[in-house]
Amino acid sequence: MLVLSSPSGAGKTTLARRLRDAEPGIEMSISCTTRERRKGEVDGKHYHFVDRDTFARMRDRGEFLEWALVFDNFYGTPREPVERALAEGRDVLFDVDWQGAGKLRESAKDDVVAVFILPPTAAELEERLKVRAEDSEETVRRRMQGASNEIQHWDEYDYVVINHDVEQSVASLRAILAAERLRATRLTGLKEFVQNLLAEL
Repeated sequence: MLVLSSPSGAGKTTLARRLRDAEPGIEMSISCTTRERRKGEVDGKHYHFVDRDTFARMRDRGEFLEWALVFDNFYGTPREPVERALAEGRDVLFDVDWQGAGKLRESAKDDVVAVFILPPTAAELEERLKVRAEDSEETVRRRMQGASNEIQHWDEYDYVVINHDVEQSVASLRAILAAERLRATRLTGLKEFVQNLLAEL
């Protein structure tokens, strides 16, 4: 479970998409949200867009691995597709905030690798939010205030990537993924392999 978090506008959604293109074996966890769909977003691809009542029913039935309230909208990670992918030996990529990352760590500590994405400067973060032209001035202002709170949680993560350059940031994420896949505790069949190797000596 590779978790990416960042303040809104720092580029984690772009990095997640580029990482999936570069690493076909990784599967994206698609969150449910109660927020309005933005222009160009596709239900079931970018998010599962649901109303508040549906979200509440799913939450109360325990269908989320984690859920949080962010900027007056609910977000949650559906449990079943993630558990199925992990059981089949596939890596799963998460685009969640610090609250979601913490809850995922609580529910599956040994399976979670968390990466925090930082913007190069506050000015660039604000410019990216304005260039998106998807949010009102008021929403941009609130997101900038929220960025301060989000960034304060950077030291709860295993890795930090400063997103100066998209290509370099994707390369860093691929290096993290490769290293974590090679962690001895994650290599299935390693114990038997070493025993057989020793028996041959």
